[in-house]
Amino acid sequence: MTQKLDTKAVALAFGIMWSLGVFFISVSAMITESYLHNIVDFLSTVYLGYSLSFSGVVTGMVWGFFDAAIGGLVFAWLYNKLAK
Repeated sequence: MTQKLDTKAVALAFGIMWSLGVFFISVSAMITESYLHNIVDFLSTVYLGYSLSFSGVVTGMVWGFFDAAIGGLVFAWLYNKLAK
């Protein structure tokens, strides 16, 4: 008996977790002088509009949510196909 993943639930979970990850990376980078700034620089090249400002962090969280949600959707779909 194989278990199937709910693709919408996995997509939402991935999206929420990564958008919170972007938030905590951003807040940590804002608090410190140099900690995690290389990751912020990388994310700013991937997510248009992302920066260490309030609007930039919100923009990065939105981009991150959709990025990870699509990844979670593909992951759950592929898992369900291979688990048959």
